[in-house]
Amino acid sequence: MALFERDHDIYRDRDALREDYQPSELVGRDEEISTYKAALQPIVNGEQPNNIFLYGKTGVGKTAATRYLLAHLREDVEEYDDIDLNIVFLNCDGLSSSYQVATHLVNELRDEPNQISTTGYPLAAVYDMLWSDLEETGSAVLIVLDEIDNIEDDSILYQLPRARANNKLDDAKVGIVGISNDFSFRDNLSPKVKSSLCEHEIHFPAYDATDLKAILKQRANVAFHDGVLSDGVIPLCAAYGAKDAGDARQSIDLLMKAGDVARDDEAEAVTEDHVDSGRTALERGRIEEGIRGLTEHGHLVLYALLTNELEGNTPIRSRDVRPRYTRFAELAERDPLVPRRMRDHLSELTMLGIISVTERNEGRRGGTYREYELDMGVEQVLAAMSETVELVGVHESVVDSALEAQTEPELEDDTLTSYE
Repeated sequence: MALFERDHDIYRDRDALREDYQPSELVGRDEEISTYKAALQPIVNGEQPNNIFLYGKTGVGKTAATRYLLAHLREDVEEYDDIDLNIVFLNCDGLSSSYQVATHLVNELRDEPNQISTTGYPLAAVYDMLWSDLEETGSAVLIVLDEIDNIEDDSILYQLPRARANNKLDDAKVGIVGISNDFSFRDNLSPKVKSSLCEHEIHFPAYDATDLKAILKQRANVAFHDGVLSDGVIPLCAAYGAKDAGDARQSIDLLMKAGDVARDDEAEAVTEDHVDSGRTALERGRIEEGIRGLTEHGHLVLYALLTNELEGNTPIRSRDVRPRYTRFAELAERDPLVPRRMRDHLSELTMLGIISVTERNEGRRGGTYREYELDMGVEQVLAAMSETVELVGVHESVVDSALEAQTEPELEDDTLTSYE
């Protein structure tokens, strides 16, 4: 008997739930698609492309809408002999400087044998190569910069939209599509960059539960066999997605995880219980991934907040988190960050959904301030912070919590240290 055998009882096409799947039509984005299509129309008319800026939270369809429309645009312009369109798609994750973006764009425009090193050139020389390569296309070029908010300086965002006006290009007509999850990114741009880069702005709001149900039904019809999903599965996945900031990707991932759990259980149908089990597993994985991606000081700030939580001190102000964070940093033989940088780490933890923040207003006498508390299970957070706990030592609050739960972990005697 084979060790591995095909199992098609639950799924018809599981890949329809994956991130790279492109549906035949986009659901729940009619208004945004219409606006986006109008902004791209000059390309079909043989005119200079518009610069377009898309913004909205993760999982609201910005990149999906871009890929959907550009696939149609690329196909439709082939009907016109006088239009030659090149589309360059660059994800800026990990590209924090204009230099890095410019070198990657040069390499996207070149065949592999002629690509350049991403280090070692003066920025001016890289720009000269970029203008030369763009000009050689002699065409309309649409440059899509996904996750554009990773770029920390304005240079490339100023140079590209103004290349023709600054006499860097004659024949090539360049347009930029910037995609950002950061609502504040465009507000922090210099006025000269914002005026050109954000020529056409399109906001993608969060999906509501009705939109998410329509999206999930569309994917489920392709992904699952008829009758496999219990009636409550899609509404439950949509409800969780709407609660989690209207993120379609999270809803689709949850539906796939529920299907996987049902398949692992050798069940005949996917039920609400499978959805709940899948959500628990995904949440655990998301927490662990988010925490492990933090810097060392991010871990120390989180550990300081967690131990205060165990002692019943939360919600807590950042100034009251600081003494314990400072002590932990000293135990880890690290220089403590200044208060403002420590607060930046609290903001990052809030953005990741690991902690929550409440803004208090005590009026003229007390002023406005923020209070923080853990928004995840202590056990899950500790499991993802094992290296930090080992580095700093097990705080007495963690030991007390473990004893109360009668699940005290096996710890070396010399790690049990009281610090305060």
